[in-house]
Amino acid sequence: MSSSISRKSWGNFKNKDIYLFKIENKTGAFVELTNYGATVVSIVVPDKNNGLGNVILGFPELQGYLEDICYVGSTVGRFANRIARASFNLDGIDYQLEANSNGNSNHSASAGVNSKVFDYIVDDDRLIFKILSKDGEGGFPGNLTLEVCYQWTSDNALLITYTAITDRKTIVNVTNHCYFNLSAIADRNFLNHRLKINAKSMLESAADYIPTGRLVRTNGSELNDLKGINTCYVLDKNGAAATLVDPESGRVLDVYTSYPGLMLYTGDYLESRCNGHLGEPYKPLDGICLECQFYPDSPNHPSFPSTILKPDHLYQESITYKFSTQT
Repeated sequence: MSSSISRKSWGNFKNKDIYLFKIENKTGAFVELTNYGATVVSIVVPDKNNGLGNVILGFPELQGYLEDICYVGSTVGRFANRIARASFNLDGIDYQLEANSNGNSNHSASAGVNSKVFDYIVDDDRLIFKILSKDGEGGFPGNLTLEVCYQWTSDNALLITYTAITDRKTIVNVTNHCYFNLSAIADRNFLNHRLKINAKSMLESAADYIPTGRLVRTNGSELNDLKGINTCYVLDKNGAAATLVDPESGRVLDVYTSYPGLMLYTGDYLESRCNGHLGEPYKPLDGICLECQFYPDSPNHPSFPSTILKPDHLYQESITYKFSTQT
């Protein structure tokens, strides 16, 4: 095995046991995860001077996640991002979902798996979280069984695989909602980071972040002003989907994915009710999200890549966060 997995009790939620898992490789770098929301709690990797630091936002206690409203580190589904008017039509049937964002559905509202307790399996160096989202929950059709598999490699890559099956035709879009800050320093935001996205176009959206259906050309893949952005980029198929660099620490994050889109959210509305890992509540621009996924509102745009899952098909998508350093 390239990594070892340990577990400790972390509390209880609705009479279900919550655990904090640690996956550590032989270099001492590690990730921590919890079965509450299949959430990534920390990712601790070296800087250019080989000093270890946590590069995502998270909370040191379970209570931080129970009170969180910003999806910090969590798995987001059944359908990540927005669905216009909280409704969609599938095979002539109109489905009404819960509206939680200006009349739209965002991250599946109360049906969101980010606030659910997953079962878990430890399989050698793989940690697998599993949950059943029942037919009709939040308005979604089908009993959906979702598995989220995490692996932490010897060269500091976090591999995430999403697998789902359904007993009834439905829609699925699952992603990770980590907020990254490669500096690992409490009073430093990410505005000095450099970001490159491997995309030549992005979705045009209205003021409520619902896509119009049009694709527009980007002004270049390197973004210098990392604030005020909540945009889905249409990824090119080759190479890393995105590369994030912190020049001061020398840390580099390369993101790889099977998904067609990447939602860039600069955390302008981020606000936590509890103290984070470094002893302070989180505030806007403390972390940046690189959410690999299908396009927002896909069920209402036939020209977008399909998010339909049929009973005889397997949903399987992946995201890899690969960490390295440069001098």
